[in-house]
Parts: sequence; structure tokens; C-alpha cells
Amino acid sequence: MNGDEKNFHELEEKIGVTFKSLNVLRQALVHRSFLNEHHDFELSNNERLEFLGDAVLELVVTEFLFQNYLNPEGELTNWRAALVNSDMLSSVAHEIGIESFLYLSRGEAQDAGTKAREYILANAMEAVIGAIYIDLGWDMAKQFVTRWILVKLPEILELGLHMDPKSRFQEAAQEFVGATPTYRVLEEEGPDHAKHFKVGVYLDKEMIAEGEGSSKQEAQVEAAERALKIKEWKGPRVNIMQKTSDVPKHA
Repeated sequence: MNGDEKNFHELEEKIGVTFKSLNVLRQALVHRSFLNEHHDFELSNNERLEFLGDAVLELVVTEFLFQNYLNPEGELTNWRAALVNSDMLSSVAHEIGIESFLYLSRGEAQDAGTKAREYILANAMEAVIGAIYIDLGWDMAKQFVTRWILVKLPEILELGLHMDPKSRFQEAAQEFVGATPTYRVLEEEGPDHAKHFKVGVYLDKEMIAEGEGSSKQEAQVEAAERALKIKEWKGPRVNIMQKTSDVPKHA
């Protein structure tokens, strides 16, 4: 499915933004693969808008955190990273329904649900932010980021998503049961250039969960993610040093 089959006014209504030039929004959703098959298409790809949107997003988030929280720089940096990373952006893209508006090649259009598609969606979100900024200015871009991205901060802090899964599980384990997790390789298969690992994460002698991956680190991260779900641990408590109450509420 590509953007030609969709009414972009529906997308404007969904995101709460009315563009002066609808083509700016359309361009934000043109993946470079589409142009390889449509050389006469009137718009260029979204990479320049993505470049711009990345900077706008980071500044909006940075300004918001600086103005609303007194936490140390290192903590705010981690919070910002959790708000602007590709996982968060692709998640918001799904929430909005951006995928059905993308201009993709036939090959890319068949890759729904893959890591590559999630990366394309995250980039498209940045491009949309860039498009809003270039067409409507800073205030509208700020409103969009506040509505769709900054509103996720309470959930990030509650679940500890500003930390990587291994760190989150370690701190939660130390806080809740007074134990430090250990990881052991359970299986190792394949040639050196294509290894596959299965790793278990333990609290004392009890194995809590297993994870798999092409590296020990990747398998450990997956094991930690699964262990957090099994234990139903949201992550360590966060000391939130809030300056004002003017903070978006999670929808």
C-alpha cells in the first residue's frame, strides 16, 4: 500500500495539524525506495525533512525537560533518549497510523512488521516533525511533539524505559529482592561469522528467563526483557524533581 491510495486530509485530521502545503506532508512519507521505481514522481524523498525533524524533536524535548525538571543532566539525557529513540518513534507512528500513508517500493511494502519497517516508520516520524516545522513553524511542531511524544514521559518513568533492560532488571532485582542477576550461556551454535546464543538470567540459583540472539549481549538483553515481564517489575523507582505541574498527562 502506498500514499497515493490515501486521503492525506485524513492524516491531517488524525495528527491535529492542517498544512498550508499538503505536498510537504506527502514528501515526509516518501521513502527513497519508492523513487527507484517511480522516477517521474514529483516529490523527492523524506531524508532532508528527517534530518531537520530529528533536530527539532530533540530541541523540543530538551527544552521541555529543562523547563520542567530539576533532575541532574545525566538523568535528563537518559529520559530524552527514551523519548526520541527509534522504538518510541515507530510506536507513535503505529498509534497515528502513518504506515498506510508511506510511499514505498513494492519490495519494502511487503516487509511489514520487520525491523527495517520499524526503522522506516521512526524516520518518517522525524520527517513529519520536520515537515510541520518547515510549513507551519516552531509552535506547531512543539504542539505536535507535546501531544504525541512528550505525553509518553510518565509511562517511561513508571516502567523504567529510560534504562536498558539489563540495567533495569539489575536495579529492580537489587531493590525488590536484594539480589544481583547473573547470566549464563546455555547454548552456542553456528560458525564464528554466524553465531547464535541462548542465555539464561538467574537470581541466585533460580533461572528467571531465557533469551536468544546473534551475540551474547543481544541474548542477555532479551533475557532481561523477559525476566522483567515474568516478575512484573516496572523498574526501579525514579526520583522525579519536578519544577512545575505543567506536564503532559499520559493518554
